[in-house]
Amino acid sequence: MKNFKKPKLTIVGAGPGDAELITLKAIKALKNADVVLYDALVNEELLQYATHAEIVFVGKRSGCHAYTQDQINDLIVSMANRYGHVVRLKGGDPFVFGRGSEEIEYVEKFGLETAVVPGISSALGVPVSSGISLTQRHVADSFWVITGTTSNHELSKDVHLASKSAATVLILMGMHQLYKIVSIYKANRADDLPIAIIQNGTKNNEQKVVGNISSIIDLVAQKNIASPAIIVIGDVVRNTSKLSSYFKEYFEDEFVFQNLNLEQ
Repeated sequence: MKNFKKPKLTIVGAGPGDAELITLKAIKALKNADVVLYDALVNEELLQYATHAEIVFVGKRSGCHAYTQDQINDLIVSMANRYGHVVRLKGGDPFVFGRGSEEIEYVEKFGLETAVVPGISSALGVPVSSGISLTQRHVADSFWVITGTTSNHELSKDVHLASKSAATVLILMGMHQLYKIVSIYKANRADDLPIAIIQNGTKNNEQKVVGNISSIIDLVAQKNIASPAIIVIGDVVRNTSKLSSYFKEYFEDEFVFQNLNLEQ
């Protein structure tokens, strides 16, 4: 039967993980969807809102792809032409390392109507949920958000620049590059900056590890922290009340605790 619905793509940000952090506009898009194509970092609880849609997993994780990006692009077009409204559900915000703009550019060549629903980026939502203020008077006037792994599977060169700054630095998709990141900070500055790594941020299975540049590699190994995780580097980590218990837990009996100068 011929589809008489106008082909449309809505790119939707699902937020950092907690299902309650999705926006009302995103829920409306899911309810109106004919097809939902969702990614690996999306909380599957959100799919309950897509009550009338065909649901397809197209996620990528650790080199294991359900679909390549080219296949996803083609799938969006074919599904939209066949069914009508396709919602592309992406973790975080679709325009922060989410390739949302690339998908829109591709499908518009085929005459699809497009729309975007912003989401809470994990770069913002995860640190904030842990009590980390990304900017703080007299501590950090700005923050950098950097991908840990570029499209060439290399560490972004911006890490070198950011390591010399007083800004708070957030690195996404950087766990496989942690050794390089630590080496860069050791080479570029004499102080031993605080660092927090938050795995599965805002979700029930969230894990945190807090230390400093000199200790974080060992602490990550001890706590078995892995991707997906956000790396936060900067003095704002030290000034976080919510994380004080983590500092004490991890460092009370360790020599690094006294080096963090936690008593303000």
